[in-house]
Amino acid sequence: MSRPLLMLFALILALPVQAEGFVSRLLNKPVPGGVAVVPLGEQAQAPRASYLGKPVLVVKEDNRWIAIVGIPLSAKPGAQSLRLEGSGRTLAFQVGAKHYKEQRITLKNTRQVNPLAEDLIRIDRELAEQNRAYDNFAARQPSNLLFDKPVDGPLSSPFGLRRFFNGEERNAHSGLDFAVPAGTPIKAPAAGKVTLVGNLFFNGNTVFVDHGQGLISMFCHLSKIDVKVGDEVPRGGVVGRVGSTGRATGPHMHWNVSLNGVRVDPAIFIGAFKP
Repeated sequence: MSRPLLMLFALILALPVQAEGFVSRLLNKPVPGGVAVVPLGEQAQAPRASYLGKPVLVVKEDNRWIAIVGIPLSAKPGAQSLRLEGSGRTLAFQVGAKHYKEQRITLKNTRQVNPLAEDLIRIDRELAEQNRAYDNFAARQPSNLLFDKPVDGPLSSPFGLRRFFNGEERNAHSGLDFAVPAGTPIKAPAAGKVTLVGNLFFNGNTVFVDHGQGLISMFCHLSKIDVKVGDEVPRGGVVGRVGSTGRATGPHMHWNVSLNGVRVDPAIFIGAFKP
């Protein structure tokens, strides 16, 4: 074999079998609270897949289908599996480890730490409403997967913090906080439909925007809500204003992102993820 052919052969062997596309490079952060991108193949029709019994987002990238899977914070490092509907086949993917720091917060309103009996009734009702919104799986494709930041400002509290309120551990921080003044407009990071609005016990004034196929944004602690259920919001459309309603110590914008009913790190979708 000639020298040029040998060099060409060596170059081909050095190339990856299939290079990752932009979406895969952006979103594939397979850790607890992260996102796994799982290749599904090049068939003509979009395959359907599920993880932990819930359908997952499937999009086409570079002529192949990929599943974009939200991984719960409770997931253990190691092998996980995605189920391909209709065929019964499973596809394995690996979840790595990630350490999340602690955050300690002092609240003057002790009912926001240890709610009264009547508060618990309200909390349970609101939790059921939110879970229904998170579990919705609309057929629409998300308009974009590289999200815009909902506000221009520095990040204050990252996703996944183990939170202690008045010394008592509560649920981990399920979103990103941005340190911005009260009244700052909050903009939709991608187009979507408003599926839930209201004043909730912990979240205060809250807006859910469904971007499609189980990809959902939630904004809370708002001072003002500028949309209603059923509204179609364009990318960059204002959904409300920053505030400090609900369980908050001051004005800030809390944003969480849900995939297949699982809260994941929004920093992944804005290119700000830190391993």
